[in-house]
Amino acid sequence: MRKSTGREREGFGIVDLLFVVAVLGAVGAAPVAGVVRARIAANESAAIGDVRTVISAQSAYQAANGGWYESRFFCLTVRGGCIPSSPTSTPTFLDSQLASLTPRAGYGRTTPEFGPGPFPADPTVSATSTGAYVYTATPMVHGQTGVRGFGGDSSGIVCYSQTGVQPTTSGSGLLKSDPTLCITLK
Repeated sequence: MRKSTGREREGFGIVDLLFVVAVLGAVGAAPVAGVVRARIAANESAAIGDVRTVISAQSAYQAANGGWYESRFFCLTVRGGCIPSSPTSTPTFLDSQLASLTPRAGYGRTTPEFGPGPFPADPTVSATSTGAYVYTATPMVHGQTGVRGFGGDSSGIVCYSQTGVQPTTSGSGLLKSDPTLCITLK
């Protein structure tokens, strides 16, 4: 039989409880960080896919519109676009959600720049035709919904900025190659 010293503890002390809480917090933080990284990767993949979809839609529209792109994205959602005397049986070129430029998958969308249209005006093509365009997608909350900013243009290039800002444009409806603000995706 053991003798009692009068110093025996029952239960846990405050230091023991703080240690257990700290360990549980560290163990619980690892999966949360992984979930955030996975969400960012998924959002970035969706943004890249959307940029490529816009490039493809604009390319198809250009073929139907006498060699001109469209500056009014709504026209890409209408059968035959805004091309005069285009048959209504022609399919649409772009999904209305992408054309509306509303935020999607944690990224804001914009068309910051267009090139000049036909001059003089050509009645056989859309009145809102353009020779070049830029389409960009940037994270709504940098570090949470995305890390990189993406852009595509009428040359077919897709690039990104490492800081999440909009890739730089040339001033004429094209992206401008830049070692930090417009790195070409391969």
